[in-house]
Amino acid sequence: MRGAAVICLLVLGMALAGSGVATAQTGSRADGQTTGQTGAPPPPAVLVADDVYMEGNERLVATGNVEALYDGTRLQAEGIIYDRTDDTLILSGPIVIHEDGESVILASSGEIDKELRNGILRGARIVMGDHVQLAAQELNRSAGRYNQLVKVSVTSCRVCETGRAPLWQIRARRVIHDQEEKQLYFEDAQFRVLDTPIFYLPRLRLPDPSLERATGFLVPSFYNSSLLGTGVRVPYFIRLGDHKDLTVTPFVTTESTTLELRYRQAFRNGRIEFEGAISDDDLGTRSRRGYLFGEGEFTLPGDFTLRFDIETVNDDAYLLDYSYYEKDRLDSELEIERARRDSYVRGAITHFHSLRVGEQNSTLPTLVTNAEWERRLHPNWTGGGEIRLGMLAHSHIRSSGLISDGPDLDPWADGRDVGRLTLSADWHRNWTLPGGVLAHVRTGVAIDHFEIRQAGLTSLSEATEVTPTVAVELRWPLINAMSGHSTHVIEPIVQFSWTGGENPFIPNDESTRIEFDEGNLFSTSRFTAPDRRERGMVAAYGVSWTRFDRSGLQTSLAMGQLVRDEDQLELSGLNSFTSSSGLNSKVSDMLVAGQVKTGNGLVLTARGLFDETFNTTKAEARASWQNRLASLSATYIWLGRDVAENRPTTISEWAIDASYRLSRHWTGNANWRYDIASDESVRAGLGLTYTNECVEVRLAASRRFTSSTILEPSTDISLTVGLRGFTTKTSDKSYVRTCNN
Repeated sequence: MRGAAVICLLVLGMALAGSGVATAQTGSRADGQTTGQTGAPPPPAVLVADDVYMEGNERLVATGNVEALYDGTRLQAEGIIYDRTDDTLILSGPIVIHEDGESVILASSGEIDKELRNGILRGARIVMGDHVQLAAQELNRSAGRYNQLVKVSVTSCRVCETGRAPLWQIRARRVIHDQEEKQLYFEDAQFRVLDTPIFYLPRLRLPDPSLERATGFLVPSFYNSSLLGTGVRVPYFIRLGDHKDLTVTPFVTTESTTLELRYRQAFRNGRIEFEGAISDDDLGTRSRRGYLFGEGEFTLPGDFTLRFDIETVNDDAYLLDYSYYEKDRLDSELEIERARRDSYVRGAITHFHSLRVGEQNSTLPTLVTNAEWERRLHPNWTGGGEIRLGMLAHSHIRSSGLISDGPDLDPWADGRDVGRLTLSADWHRNWTLPGGVLAHVRTGVAIDHFEIRQAGLTSLSEATEVTPTVAVELRWPLINAMSGHSTHVIEPIVQFSWTGGENPFIPNDESTRIEFDEGNLFSTSRFTAPDRRERGMVAAYGVSWTRFDRSGLQTSLAMGQLVRDEDQLELSGLNSFTSSSGLNSKVSDMLVAGQVKTGNGLVLTARGLFDETFNTTKAEARASWQNRLASLSATYIWLGRDVAENRPTTISEWAIDASYRLSRHWTGNANWRYDIASDESVRAGLGLTYTNECVEVRLAASRRFTSSTILEPSTDISLTVGLRGFTTKTSDKSYVRTCNN
């Protein structure tokens, strides 16, 4: 029987051969009815071939583009002979077996049972997940689970027909692949680089590429530091279950011994993650130094979300000495929050710890509590609009018991503790006036009550203030389309506001740093918290211009300024605005901000404050650009001298971070932070990465130039080698090498 179309004769042979199995799974009752099956038989196999014919009554022969499908496995071969006598398939190659999309087996010839679970394949090769190749002289397949390979070479490098050895490979006498556990077990293994043996391992276990999480070693890295000496990191990943794991990393150098830990666990309604380290060295004030950071998030009933984070260290210089983090103020917080369309509620307890030289934690607010609630109402009365009700509760506690003022710029007691409760009610209403003018009216009242402990002799121990507010804002958006090539949007804005009351003579702890920018230009107060409010009459005006081009170019420019009445500065309170805030006079500094975005990925952003003589008070600029070969980001910042903001000297710095793909496999990166005011570098780094389909090698060097009473300048060099396919994966095929056969 011959034909070029699909022929399914093997269905009959397989069905007959498997009928005994089906019968064994059923039983008979006395009434002749069959009992339930203990398991349904797998579907019959399907054969597709150019030619299929019978040899006698026991052998079915298929030749030419043969494909057999059975229970999720697809087999392709040049020829298949099915011998019903011993239920085996005799295969002639080339042979290709696809298994559930996870791996592909290639062979030249073989014999295998009809269920494709047991058999022998010669000249076999397994390709796993398009990453790892296992080439063997022979493959023994058992129970549909184990593949035993003899005289094996394993690599994730591309193997060309030139006969050249791959960049790296593992040679082994025998490898067993457990497809259920997704593990590879090696016996008498050699790790080779360019066919040169590097080291020998009598036993080795590796996860196959389809396994996402498995216990074992991760990518090690070699490290050299002028501070810590020369050493190595060897992370070991421990899978504790489907939803939790632990990574243990010994980090040993000539100057220290460190154990790093990371624990992660996922729950049905959240997750947690902790990381930390403990070191034995002679670099700090303690022989044993360590840190612990942790965070978590959980979804609670009623749409609430619980979050926490922990940050603690027992030596102020530890995080920088070991290059873990560059934070100089640690915060640990427990927070619960719920946000809905018309309501918001949040409560948080935060503990702060400063690592900065010259700051004493005893006189800093270290324990801070916040609670806030807001509700929006949409009344149906004639006036309409929106009503917003709010409550804010705040307290901060210092561990110091001082009731006198120390050597600083304020008159308040250094050990003071402050509590505040704010209640507010506001009404908002929008109108569209003739000519397209958009009007917004806001009016409301707020009540602030303060309680101060250890206030000292100069401050009130308690105070209450009622603050009424009225504000009117007008916007006039104007749009002009230029013949379809570009669109211009110009929007002049003006706001008039009045805020009553006066700031009580209490410490300014919450509004010490005020940033005047586009976000608060048209607010009724530029202060960050209600312990200070802008009082009296304030007029704010500004204009914004945006241009949209069809080519993708977008340009924007915004300008704005404030004008206050004569009594504003006195009403705002003592030391409310610093000299560099841009807000410490009747007429504020001019705020200018602009941005340019191009279609090829370039983004330029700049912002600055300019006084009446057009001298800069504050300025910052950022630039970023990215394409398929390069990325570049640069930042410049200028802050004038301001003792009230704890800035005794001018800050003028720029920072650059860049990377460039030098060739198909090489990528370089660099970063540099430079202090222009002091004419010295702060930090610099260089890196070089080689990447192809089977290996990633990273060499990085960095230098920290800053020093203090607890910090020394240091230089760090690290080398990391990762075997792609086993330890790292990528979907970027541009790194794959080509073969010149």
